[in-house]
Amino acid sequence: MNLRSLNTLAALAVGAMISTTAQAETLSDALVSTYRNSGLIDQNRAVLRAADEDVAQAIAELRPVLKYLASVEYADTSQSAGSSAKLGLSADMLLYDFGRSQLSIDIAKETVLATRAALIDAENTALFNAVNAFQAVRRSVVFVELRENNVRLLIEQLRATRDRFEVGEVTRTDVSLSEASLAAARSSLAAERGGLARAKEQYRTIVGDYPGTLAPAPGMPSIPATEGEARAIARQENPIAKQVQHQVKAAELGVQIASRAMRPSLNANGRLSVNDDGDESASIGLELSGRIYQGGAISSQLRQAQARRDEARSQLYTAGLQVDQQVGNAYANLAVAIASIDASRQQVSAAELALRGTREELQLGARTTLDVLDQEQEVLDARTNLVSAEVDRIVAAYQVLDSIGLMTAENLRLNVPIYDPAAYYNAVSNAPRGQVSKQGQALDRVLRSIGKQ
Repeated sequence: MNLRSLNTLAALAVGAMISTTAQAETLSDALVSTYRNSGLIDQNRAVLRAADEDVAQAIAELRPVLKYLASVEYADTSQSAGSSAKLGLSADMLLYDFGRSQLSIDIAKETVLATRAALIDAENTALFNAVNAFQAVRRSVVFVELRENNVRLLIEQLRATRDRFEVGEVTRTDVSLSEASLAAARSSLAAERGGLARAKEQYRTIVGDYPGTLAPAPGMPSIPATEGEARAIARQENPIAKQVQHQVKAAELGVQIASRAMRPSLNANGRLSVNDDGDESASIGLELSGRIYQGGAISSQLRQAQARRDEARSQLYTAGLQVDQQVGNAYANLAVAIASIDASRQQVSAAELALRGTREELQLGARTTLDVLDQEQEVLDARTNLVSAEVDRIVAAYQVLDSIGLMTAENLRLNVPIYDPAAYYNAVSNAPRGQVSKQGQALDRVLRSIGKQ
């Protein structure tokens, strides 16, 4: 391996990290595709729509219930036989239940807010996974190129070693060492190609299609300057913490409902019916009802609601610790990556300098072929470490955004229509009678625009 070949290897390694073409797929493209195609995001949007319907159903409990009844009867007695028909209409409406129904509505609304937070968390997770997949493919591509170039250079070196063996400058051992090094390099190349194939499959699973030529990341995303600042933002913005906060509120409302279970309910009702003889009957009235004794079930339900409230409060404390841990881990990974980049650059520079010296000493007989092969491996390892560190720095920066809850399409300013989690809620929260409302039709148009219908 001569100095020119060595420089070629270095240029190819660096070029693989910084070069791109007009057709190259960018990280932003991958994130947009993930936002459009993610099954995880779709699943959580469906869960949110189901939670929105719970609000509509809770509101419907406060509205009148209209029923119809139509019956035909045949009777055969010792005195007469014949049939009769009857048609009736009834209406029932809850007037007052000491706020239990309104509390149920409030619980449903808190559940909706918690589910919206879960959707944001799913979006954070999906987009961060896309960043990981994108960088994993780029890392593997560079690794394969480094290994391919290493194999080509070792082939040249083996040819040169055999020529020197023919003229008696080196021994058969030197040839065997070169052959063994080439075989190991080919094995490593095969492993890296397998790693690239796996990275592409993972990319397809997350992003929705196999990667083409990937462009370098445009740069580091904007993140808080300090870990303390990030922790403060995370306590306000992290969707996991928000989700548990709303779950705590819902659990506290559940205790209030359970504590009012012994109180009565006041209902209004009306009846109107007509039979086949044309006889009509009508009635209207009020009904006050309540439970006096239920075998201890009501007290048990209250204790159960209190236990669930305590559970939710404990989860809130744990969620706060988890959020702090995620932020700390992200900044630790970022610091490690930055330090690794500096160290790897120094390692590459030193290893290249040592390789040049080792090759010159080989020509003078002060070094062996094995020394040169070992030093070439050091150079390759140093460059590989540098590539990994640069990729890890980008991933760690996006991990910071994920940990504080800002790894979203809106915050990243992706060129895609942003899904409005309140659109479906606004369409159904008043419990409309029809299956499709104007708001629902507007939501359908939004879903079609982002490729969901």
